[in-house]
Amino acid sequence: MFLTGLTYVELEVSRDAGPSRSQDFLVDSGAVYSVLPNDTWRALGLGTKRRMKFTLADGTQISRAVSECRFTYRGVDAVSPVILGDGDDVALLGAVTLESLALVLNPFDRTLHPMHMSLASHLGA
Repeated sequence: MFLTGLTYVELEVSRDAGPSRSQDFLVDSGAVYSVLPNDTWRALGLGTKRRMKFTLADGTQISRAVSECRFTYRGVDAVSPVILGDGDDVALLGAVTLESLALVLNPFDRTLHPMHMSLASHLGA
């Protein structure tokens, strides 16, 4: 979905051997980790793996629980760290999850595309 410079995509999120749920995410390639809203991660039964401190755009520091979650987009799935949202935190799709899914955000048309993958090889002796 495209709306005034913002990009939203629908992904399936799940816990391995657990329930899954469809979730609309705001694509935020400037965010490192993705965020799951409180009701979503609780419905999946995700638990805290660690706590981390984050700095908001206004400079405020907050602490949030971090877990891991399986993300599926158009048949491609990958496990990625995820911030367990608190209160009114919204669903954000961050850079680590995008990279785990081998996706990039096209800045011109604000759509997700498969990442061009390169692999270096040893050329000669």
